[in-house]
Amino acid sequence: MLGEDHSLLSEFPEYKDTITALSQSDEAFLADMKQYDLLDQEIRKLELRDSPVSDEEMLKMKQDRAAMKDDLHIKITQAAN
Repeated sequence: MLGEDHSLLSEFPEYKDTITALSQSDEAFLADMKQYDLLDQEIRKLELRDSPVSDEEMLKMKQDRAAMKDDLHIKITQAAN
């Protein structure tokens, strides 16, 4: 769906407490989360403006977002256990 929010808290609401704790105690996690959220916001803006970038560039951005989300999910689930 175009313009859909993929922020970490939207993607993993069941880990809200873990995400909050990690963002307060782990500077590297916080930096990665901010980078992920900024990329997600940029993708949403582009989608809502009818993607004024090439299809290849949009695909690369979405692949980067997915890879970042996977890495962050690993850190979140490790911290939760």
